Amino acid sequence: MGSPQVFEQHRSLLFTIAYEITGAAMDAEDVVQDSYLKWAEVNDDGVGNPRAYLAKIATRTALNALRSSQRRREEYVGPWLPEPILTGPDVAEDAVLGEALSVAMLVVLESLTPDERAVFVLREIFDFPYTEIAEVTGKSQAAVRQLAHRAKEHVSARQPRFEVGTRQQREVADRFMAATLGGDLQSLMDALAPGAVLLADGGGKVSAARRPVHGPEKIARFLVGVQSRPLPDMRVQFSTLNNLPGLLVFSGGRLDLAAMVEVRDGQVTGVYIVRNPDKLVLLARGTDIGRQ
Repeated sequence: MGSPQVFEQHRSLLFTIAYEITGAAMDAEDVVQDSYLKWAEVNDDGVGNPRAYLAKIATRTALNALRSSQRRREEYVGPWLPEPILTGPDVAEDAVLGEALSVAMLVVLESLTPDERAVFVLREIFDFPYTEIAEVTGKSQAAVRQLAHRAKEHVSARQPRFEVGTRQQREVADRFMAATLGGDLQSLMDALAPGAVLLADGGGKVSAARRPVHGPEKIARFLVGVQSRPLPDMRVQFSTLNNLPGLLVFSGGRLDLAAMVEVRDGQVTGVYIVRNPDKLVLLARGTDIGRQ
């Protein structure tokens, strides 16, 4: 039987691999649970590298989950956003992990094939050698290198420039969120970058913008319009979600939405709002994130 202690040492790694591959916290938790059950059947005395072995189990399970969800994502109503997760200071201190968890990165990863995504995640985020990635994916090293090159080029071409979180970014985001809650149209427009975009994910289950909202004026007016129709018994909690300044909005004691604000060069460039209730389940509790 695989040692439970060894598994716990790598639990955060397995969750993070699964989350990066699927973009879904619920799926990632299921992957971790399935990985534990499979590990329990292993005689770990014969496992020379438990980290790589467990990563192989989690990656293959996560790939199965991703492939089974692709049809649903193709038919998804409105913009698709990853399930938001709470992140703490430890993530902010790890530039690679912070970038990997950003909404912008996870949205870009959605445009990769499942195999490209798995190879990119294992190589660029977790620094697994090509030999181990080949074993994990069941492909030759040459094929893995080709997938890695293609995926890296694709991500580099589409990924917005990433900035490590700073106090100034937090201050800009906090002022922006305060202006949103106060319905201050001019302050919102002043804070937004010319090319800013707002994406709202309701999944067709709750009210949300079904198309991206572009530009300072349209975004500001959209947010003021939303704020003019306050939720009953509304409570707001400022948080850090996916290494971005964010807030959680509760109504009647139930989490109604999670919002994240992306800031570059002192201006808000992205606003991400998740209202699909299926994607808010795990925000009631934290998740263990890590690369080791």
